[in-house]
Amino acid sequence: MLHPSYTDLMEVVNSEVEPGEQPVVQSRYSIVIATSKRARQIIAGEEPLVKNRGQKPLSIAVEELYSSKVKIVGDEEEDLLEEQKAEEMQVEETEATEETTEVEE
Repeated sequence: MLHPSYTDLMEVVNSEVEPGEQPVVQSRYSIVIATSKRARQIIAGEEPLVKNRGQKPLSIAVEELYSSKVKIVGDEEEDLLEEQKAEEMQVEETEATEETTEVEE
């Protein structure tokens, strides 16, 4: 049995939603997708955001979601975040190239 329950997780995720707004999560499916994505990130080497006491990656992901350490975002927000990361990386690469050019001169 999953602790906390799906309904508990949905309440935590939707707790920041203003009255009258669309809830972030409307089904258990969304919770499953979000926790599985985070578990895969942990497996790939990302540091857990909670103490993991030897837990499996999925249990860690559920705990992170329940303690509001990770946030579920919609597709539109995810696209914006990816664009921002790409722009930041491009700026960093440009700065690194400029520094290399200055050192060579």
